[in-house]
Amino acid sequence: MTGFLKDTIEGFLKERRERGLERSLSLSAHREGLWVEAEGRRVRLFCSNDYLGLSLHPAVKEAFIEGVERYGVGSGASRLVTGTQEAHLELEERIKRFEKAEAALVFNSGWHANTSIIPALADRTTELFADRLVHASIIDGAILSRATLRRYPHLDVDRLEGMLKRSRAKKRFILTDGVFSMDGDTPPLKEMLYLAERYDAHLILDDAHGAGIMGEDGRGTHSFYGVEGSERLIYIGTFGKAFGSCGAFVVGGRELVDYLVNAARGFIFSTALPPAVCHATIRAVDIVEEDVERRRRLKENAAFLREGLKALGFDTLGSHTQVIPLVVGDNRKVVTLSEGLFKRGFWVQPIRPPTVPEGTARLRITVSSEHRREDIEELLKAMEELKDELKL
Repeated sequence: MTGFLKDTIEGFLKERRERGLERSLSLSAHREGLWVEAEGRRVRLFCSNDYLGLSLHPAVKEAFIEGVERYGVGSGASRLVTGTQEAHLELEERIKRFEKAEAALVFNSGWHANTSIIPALADRTTELFADRLVHASIIDGAILSRATLRRYPHLDVDRLEGMLKRSRAKKRFILTDGVFSMDGDTPPLKEMLYLAERYDAHLILDDAHGAGIMGEDGRGTHSFYGVEGSERLIYIGTFGKAFGSCGAFVVGGRELVDYLVNAARGFIFSTALPPAVCHATIRAVDIVEEDVERRRRLKENAAFLREGLKALGFDTLGSHTQVIPLVVGDNRKVVTLSEGLFKRGFWVQPIRPPTVPEGTARLRITVSSEHRREDIEELLKAMEELKDELKL
């Protein structure tokens, strides 16, 4: 590598190292429940998005094996060529029933969904109003759409209304996460949908961390706030977190899904999700709907950890979900804290800018329904020791 490319890459990496922001891959060698072998050490996971432990559920694994036997490994083509197989249609029918929607469409990932759906709906005549803390995939979807993107302060519906009131765009969309992935809080969906109605906008809700957990039967944050079925709402969820699988979905009216099949470039031009994955995901959806106890344990575990951290004097922002931020602020100090936990047998990754705003570096702690109370108590004990040791 020579010339400008060498200079660009070396300069970028040097600046990252100097600011304590360099990232590297961490190998998870072997996972056994909430224990994982990493860097020669056996540690407990407290940073996984497998919130209900379904990625290792025997019935889900069995369904995946059945799917491989029936369909093979890959799908072989895009959905509009020969990639649509029985499992895709069955999963779309299953998630449609789960979400009590008219129609559903499956995508390969949450990123794939956002960067396919937003550009299909928005164009140069559109204004997009996004919460400042929305997921990066929403921002990339907005950029691809070539619409005008405006950011409002986190959860600030008054500022959002001011922007909508001034808008003269032909089309308007409000973009938000359901559960914010780094803060663990949720948006005021009733107020936002009221604004959508008042100012002739539509709300696109990316509920990656709420689908399968929040609301009645785990249907999501829109269910939690009682706004299911709103004609102004476009609901996107993922299978890669609470459902323990991979892929994503959008639910809505039949016409919306038919439109996306014809207009969403990411959907049209991507090889379809492996049908064996779809077959396994159907079983995961069944378990989410049937096993109320898992969601109850998750809620109790999250509350216990959150209150324990607050009692130790840590800032957990406005989290009221299974995503619990522990704000440290300093980039290097949060890495040291993460390393200290790792040595004590806990894997919690540090999160630094640009993933979170400058000055808000943090641990992003996530709990699972499968954590035992003693796991959480031991984590809190380690946090207390490190708080004194690092003078946090």
